[in-house]
Amino acid sequence: DGLLALEDPVQMHVPESVTIPSRGNQQIRLVDLSTHRSGLPPLPDNFQPADMSNPYAGFTVQMMYDFLSGHSLRRDVGSQYEYSNLAVGLLGHVLALRNASDYEILVKERVLGPLGLENTGITLTPAMERHIAKGHDQSGNVVAYWDLPTLAGAGALRSNMNDMLDFIEANVGEPRSDLERSMRRSHEVRESAGGGSVGLNWHVQVQGDDRTVWHNGGTAGFRTFAGFDPERGVGAVVLTNSAHSVDDIGFHLINNAVP
Repeated sequence: DGLLALEDPVQMHVPESVTIPSRGNQQIRLVDLSTHRSGLPPLPDNFQPADMSNPYAGFTVQMMYDFLSGHSLRRDVGSQYEYSNLAVGLLGHVLALRNASDYEILVKERVLGPLGLENTGITLTPAMERHIAKGHDQSGNVVAYWDLPTLAGAGALRSNMNDMLDFIEANVGEPRSDLERSMRRSHEVRESAGGGSVGLNWHVQVQGDDRTVWHNGGTAGFRTFAGFDPERGVGAVVLTNSAHSVDDIGFHLINNAVP
């Protein structure tokens, strides 16, 4: 809709009272947030949870603004990949601000609704509440659900297997809508990322002739994986109510050459 561009400085889209850190003459752009090359740390220095069982719940928008306005970047923008929940949370916040919307409402209007994903959201519907699993730590103890009000873009959405498989299907094959065409652009490699590459938030791993586009997630009691090979049209989703990683299972389901 022309509301923003990947190259836009983040500063363009936040209140005037907020100063986004810069370094030299380099400003953090929206694309830097999405490729984890903003220079922002994984979490802000003032992230000091009062309740470790739900650590993100008490982190407010004002606390995020205060951190950003007082922070000095420790490296040049774009110089190094470092995964940052703060960066992705800020990206979601900026997208919602620019659309004069709430993050959850924005995602529902732009993505979940058009794709027919009725069991995905941040606020639990009665049906979601009836079916939600209890999360467990690595010792098997039941732990609390996490809430991410300010950094919602970094992992506040809840979903189920049916919706996630539909989401993966919408990422594979010939695009059928403007939304799906945008989704294909998000798969395109933009930067290196550790042993792989990164597009717009999606990570890309190459194994031989095969390419897997993927992302994972985790809270205290859950681990998730979603990925696909766009050339072969194969995808997999792994959801577990345990704190043990499932990435290896997901990669193996997509490409059995991965152990």
